[in-house]
Amino acid sequence: MTVWGDNSPWLITRHEDARAVLADPRFSSDATRDGFPGLRPQAPPRGPGQFFLMDPPDHTRLRRMLVPDFTFRRIEALRPAIARICEDLLDAMTSDGATRADLVTAYALPQPALVICELLGVPYEDHAFFQEQAKAFTSFTTGATDVLAARGALYGYLAELLAARGREPADDLLSRLATDRVATGEATAEEAVGVAFVLLLAGFETTANMFPLSVVALLRNPEQLAALRAEPELWPAAVEELLRFLTVSHWGLRRIATEDVEVGGVLIRAGEGVAVAIQAANRDPAGYRDPDTLDVRRDATGHLAFGHGLHQCVGQSLARAELQIGLPALFERLPGLRPAADPEELALPMSAMHGMPALPVAW
Repeated sequence: MTVWGDNSPWLITRHEDARAVLADPRFSSDATRDGFPGLRPQAPPRGPGQFFLMDPPDHTRLRRMLVPDFTFRRIEALRPAIARICEDLLDAMTSDGATRADLVTAYALPQPALVICELLGVPYEDHAFFQEQAKAFTSFTTGATDVLAARGALYGYLAELLAARGREPADDLLSRLATDRVATGEATAEEAVGVAFVLLLAGFETTANMFPLSVVALLRNPEQLAALRAEPELWPAAVEELLRFLTVSHWGLRRIATEDVEVGGVLIRAGEGVAVAIQAANRDPAGYRDPDTLDVRRDATGHLAFGHGLHQCVGQSLARAELQIGLPALFERLPGLRPAADPEELALPMSAMHGMPALPVAW
């Protein structure tokens, strides 16, 4: 395909081919390589610490710094706090007998934002600032200058917080980056800021988009929602199915071949780029029966919503916990939940994320 100018990567759409490419070390994630298929004609240069655009050993070194904070045990310990956040938000939504709200601003954005702020050590009162910068950074309608400005603003903000945690550590990830990684020389301050930048953006933007899309999908499939009400134990599997069915990441996972590789019977030569369309792979009929049907009883394991291989999302357990707790809580507290506007008219403009900037609801 041709995306801009003479940048013509191969488009990978089959589930089997996508998994093969994402697991193959001959396909590089290093965005500094000549010919790497960036998202824009003037893609901003890779920032320090943006490990998702790196190969080993730098990718391994930086990602390893996060693993202790995203273990299964650590995320399981966060579940009571996530549940409390959900209840508090629902209390606020329904206070004074309210029967309408914007689901995005009242619930979908603040839930994951509060969680990632608590985990990282970022003051939640600054959420409007970092949400605005994140929106500018991920939008395809934002010019290169503004993309760089948004990233610079967030890097500067996080650099100040990192320095403050170095002076007065707390029990949060920024403090551990400052004291365990930067102070020991394992990472530079700029790299630690970049790592925090990646987590801040990925930590709320994707999950925040999953909430309204999931609500609309379930309301449009009332028999599936009825099954979940009757059998709440289905919710973990339902979340996996919603992740497969919706796949909010819409930019494609970009790679570049470092040597000649055959994929699906096609020779991809060294120096040629690929764009792995995980949203297409997750709807591949060879991978899933009736893939365009939402089925909460489906075994959706193996979906690629979190990627695959060594770059698979480090925060996937956190995202799962937020959705597994947040969606049932929403439908339990608001059994009459329904859209108060046409969801078709509320899709995000051109963006790396599939989602909805607003979803008026009533109950």
